[in-house]
Amino acid sequence: MTQSQLIDEMEAALLKQDLPEFKVGDTISVHYRIIEGEKERIQIFTGTVIARKGNGISETVSIYRTAYGSAMERVLPIHSPKIAKIEVIKYGKVRRGKLYHLRGVFGKKAKIQERIVRQKKEKPEASVQAPAIEEGKVEAPAPAKAEVKAKEVTPKKEAKPKKAPAKKKTEKKAQEQPKDSTTEE
Repeated sequence: MTQSQLIDEMEAALLKQDLPEFKVGDTISVHYRIIEGEKERIQIFTGTVIARKGNGISETVSIYRTAYGSAMERVLPIHSPKIAKIEVIKYGKVRRGKLYHLRGVFGKKAKIQERIVRQKKEKPEASVQAPAIEEGKVEAPAPAKAEVKAKEVTPKKEAKPKKAPAKKKTEKKAQEQPKDSTTEE
């Protein structure tokens, strides 16, 4: 085994498997373990992901938030044992890989449009049921729930003929005025 393969195996054992999928622009909540003396508590840091760097065990995420008039940015290693849990609060719709332009911006300028994410539905396992046999008789399978019934077709109402467009005033006046005998020859 080469040295790089050995390192890859050790890193794979330390990677967290229960991380949610999130991208730059998403608002996440990181539950961070803080040890004070003998006591351990969890502090929640909620903010917008402005950058995601690295890969493997050294992958980091930069989270930015503005609270009580002051801006904070934290760079956290995703696979750190001090991170208890990561939750996605809101999915953001952005067109950039890094959102460094959000630093120092607040209010409507810092607003990120929400992206609608559809959850993937897990398909239930297809269970094959063998027909029940009682004393040599085979029961017929139950009819499907989604039976298609024939719909009665109602004839459409005939369209009314459209009226001719109204004539303009100038056309009406020209028709009402008698024609001069000098012009007609």
